[in-house]
Amino acid sequence: MLSQPIHHDSPFPFFYVNTAFSEEQCAALEALFLQDGEWQHRDGAFYRCSLRDVTEHIPTPFQMKVLGRMREITGLPLTNRVLITAQRMLPGHVIGIHSDRPLVGYEIVRLVVQLNKQWQAEHGGVLELFASPESEAVFRVNPEYNKAFGFLLHADSYHGVTEVTQPRQTVVFNFWHAANTSELAAHVQTLFADMHFSELPTALDPVVSTAESSLPEETTFHAGMTALALHRWGYDETTVVTGYQHSAGLAICENNDTETYAAVLLADWVAYLYRDSFDLARWTILRRELAGIEVFTRLMPTWLLCLPE
Repeated sequence: MLSQPIHHDSPFPFFYVNTAFSEEQCAALEALFLQDGEWQHRDGAFYRCSLRDVTEHIPTPFQMKVLGRMREITGLPLTNRVLITAQRMLPGHVIGIHSDRPLVGYEIVRLVVQLNKQWQAEHGGVLELFASPESEAVFRVNPEYNKAFGFLLHADSYHGVTEVTQPRQTVVFNFWHAANTSELAAHVQTLFADMHFSELPTALDPVVSTAESSLPEETTFHAGMTALALHRWGYDETTVVTGYQHSAGLAICENNDTETYAAVLLADWVAYLYRDSFDLARWTILRRELAGIEVFTRLMPTWLLCLPE
């Protein structure tokens, strides 16, 4: 299963396998397209295809075998959650260039398995990879039968599918990183619910005023959210100000006071998650910086979700 993956780093990390599954396993996946079920039809100018959640129709042992191989291939701490969708494209359907960046709680890895017998070049449906939305395709993966394509989702994982002239059948397996779960998404949403910067201590006002006169709004907003997280965790105004300055790039939080250091870095991370997406490289740095540090009581709920053991 998924043996001999061929890895590439450009234009983003991905791999493909020429023969993904056994004939019996492929036949079971093909049968998903013959079953009755409700399909979600996407018929916009950008994204034209039909989707159906087929997770519960795939035996759990098979799901776990695929998950195990994906852990081995990617080296990532993937959770036990697996979501599987059947994707059908009909003549005229096309999928435009997009990146599917992983927002908080989103999946981190996808495995796309092609189930198109007797595919020919004129049938279209080629998966194309791009360095940017404006560039030409730098890599192409033909939708040949039993070929699998796996990739990490991030802000620059640009890809699309060319227009098809014959029906195209694909099964997509989705996997979650242990540090970007749906539970974390709910936690972050709750932390920043009913957000009012007016609740921050007045000691922060002159710092904010100076920052807003010279820094981009996106930077100061992110810094404000970092300060808000610290405030809602119960930290004093000195720590709140330190967190704002660190996130705004006005000063670096030193690790002289371990709890302040840990709190500021964690607050900066959850503010980033809320505003942007799960960045694997940035998370790896956070994990390294906080390695070996005590999990402080008021940080524990957030810490255990962001940095699970």
